[in-house]
Amino acid sequence: MLPDTLTSSALWFNSLLGLALLWPLLLSIKVMWRHVAAGDQGVVQYLNGWWLSAAWPALGLVLVGNGQWILDGWILGGQWELTALSRAWLMFTALLWALAALHARGYFAHEQAEANAGDTAARRRLLRLAVLWPLTLTGNILLIVAQDIASFYLGFSLMTFAAYALVIHDESQRAVLGAHVYLIMAVLGEGMVLGGFLWVAGEAQVLTLEGLREGIAQAPHGVAIAALLWGGFGIKAGVIGLHVWLPLAHPVAPAPASAVLSGAMIKAGLLGWLNVLPLGNSLLSEGFLRLGQLIMVVGLLAAFGAAIYGVMQRHPKAVLAYSSISQMGMMTTLVATGLTAPDNWHLVWPALVLFVAHHALAKGALFMGTSISEHLPAWPLTLMWALLALPGLSLAGTLGAGMVSKWGFKSALYDNEQTTLIWLLSLAAIGTAALVSVALWRQWQQRQVGKGNGWQLYAWLATLGLALITPVWLPLPAESMPFPPFAEWPGLVWPLPLGVLAAGLVLTLWTPRPFIVPTGDLWWLYAALGRAGANVYGAMVHRLFITKASIVTRALAMETLLMKRLEQLLASDAWMRRHASGLMMALAVGLVALLAWENIPS
Repeated sequence: MLPDTLTSSALWFNSLLGLALLWPLLLSIKVMWRHVAAGDQGVVQYLNGWWLSAAWPALGLVLVGNGQWILDGWILGGQWELTALSRAWLMFTALLWALAALHARGYFAHEQAEANAGDTAARRRLLRLAVLWPLTLTGNILLIVAQDIASFYLGFSLMTFAAYALVIHDESQRAVLGAHVYLIMAVLGEGMVLGGFLWVAGEAQVLTLEGLREGIAQAPHGVAIAALLWGGFGIKAGVIGLHVWLPLAHPVAPAPASAVLSGAMIKAGLLGWLNVLPLGNSLLSEGFLRLGQLIMVVGLLAAFGAAIYGVMQRHPKAVLAYSSISQMGMMTTLVATGLTAPDNWHLVWPALVLFVAHHALAKGALFMGTSISEHLPAWPLTLMWALLALPGLSLAGTLGAGMVSKWGFKSALYDNEQTTLIWLLSLAAIGTAALVSVALWRQWQQRQVGKGNGWQLYAWLATLGLALITPVWLPLPAESMPFPPFAEWPGLVWPLPLGVLAAGLVLTLWTPRPFIVPTGDLWWLYAALGRAGANVYGAMVHRLFITKASIVTRALAMETLLMKRLEQLLASDAWMRRHASGLMMALAVGLVALLAWENIPS
């Protein structure tokens, strides 16, 4: 009976895995088919109940448990698997996608009404969103379950490029800019990732992610390959200097799109690091240690720099975007410990996964909350702002899952006596508290009382609730998510009042000033350098065209001169033919004279 049980379990797992990947694709096709069938004047409910179910099979797959599916005929050989890491990752990702879809149903209700009334622009926007949202989800699911290089890259690319529709949705000038910056950085990141994959696959002759990690650890150029892949995935993860798409894309994307962009898709870069970097390998060369130290410094720069810059923003979603960059900087720092202190990595990674999962749901709730504050229901304002503040308070590590998450990685770092890093991450939590406080204040300034939508409101509340109790539903061992002892609470909570105080000082001193810190920060420098480079290149090309024209002019002049000489020679040809006999005789006499001259005795 045991083999039959195992076979049945494997078939059940494979069926759910296939459904989790195929179901969103089928829903995209269904939306397109219904749009074509309805015609230009027909009424189509783009975000209907079927569309809302895109992430449900993935949730069912998580509940089944770990498993593996080998596909020998898939590209170069597929290996799809749920491990302790990927199962937890798929859980919070699918949950966020499902809740964001429910939120989107209410968020786009007015646009659906416009489409039903015959607004062709609204129909086009909704069709694009309804088709590419499930495709983006499919890519996100595939990259989580994939354990072979080809499948992982396919999922990563599909998610990246399909998400373009989520950023450009309203087609405003700012949305077009944000989408174009997102696409430019995405292409750069994809190129770096593909280059790194091809490099290590060629050197180590491997096709799986596990083999890739081992190949990087042993390859002669392993440090360079690891750095290339870290940078490629770092664009998605918001590494400082490569983060410029985030603050430009989030403020213009619809709230449910921002929720999955910041909560789920940005984490794909982090998962890429966990899958390809040789973290926890104690036999690494000195070069990997230096790379880990560099990654740690870059992570801390993001944690502090994004917080300082973000508190001076005036759009709440821009503030939250910089908060994501700051939080991802803290996660980057924890990833770096897998190279700088590999023996302690087995304690750090479960705490990191809890941190990531809690951040995904909490940040999703914060972005959804921006749409709630724009259409406040008839609830007491005190209650509404308390609810809006809860995910931010949790992110700052002062209550609920945030406190457990913060204690999880602090206790793991304590075991390795990394007290300096603990102190720096605690200081970074001050920035988190300040950013959340400023975002709430900006929402208060821009609040609007209006008739909210039930889908919108209750999806936000569900996301908020799940964010606060992340350790309860996240499939990780209970011992990897310890609740902090009461004696440790002051050490976890103290950054909050300092962060609120810092936010108050910034709002008091900075807000009255007319100068606005531009959202996108380094992008404008990059754009200026790009324009300068383009101008230099254009001047060089122009100079080359002038030089070419000059050379062509001189060549034509020489050709004209040569043609005149040839014409003169051709004109003398007739004269030479008429006097050929005389010329021959003169030539003969001349030769005879020369011969005679040579024979005269000296």
